[in-house]
Amino acid sequence: PFLRLLEAQLQDQRREHEEEVEALKNQVDAMQEELEKQQQAFLQTLQLSPEAQVEFGLQQEITRLTNENLDLKELLEKLEKNEKKLKKQLKIYMKKVQDFEASQVMVPAERRQHERNMQVAVQRKEKDFQGMLEYYKEDEPLLIRNLIT
Repeated sequence: PFLRLLEAQLQDQRREHEEEVEALKNQVDAMQEELEKQQQAFLQTLQLSPEAQVEFGLQQEITRLTNENLDLKELLEKLEKNEKKLKKQLKIYMKKVQDFEASQVMVPAERRQHERNMQVAVQRKEKDFQGMLEYYKEDEPLLIRNLIT
């Protein structure tokens, strides 16, 4: 079983390596094609007059900068979209925190009022009769604390 596991891992690694090599070969081929295009463009510009070479160089630079600007604009739009999404999430979480804080503030006030009512009720019931006591399950720790004190 251990040897089979090792064989399977080795085959997986070999397959991943072959896929990686193939991807790198494709990348090299694409780069060679781009290099050939650039060399042809360069040879063509050498055949032009000096003024035409300057004009061609400026045109190439304008094209490069335009493409770069488009890429940056796309990135900016993506970041702005992400920012809106994060702001929306932040608002949702802020609202949840506020609701939670409000419930924490209200719960102790309600609990204190409920504690007073329970203490009064417990005292009355103890005076009136002895026997069973009705209470809410969430008030059990409070009742135990009051019984101990």
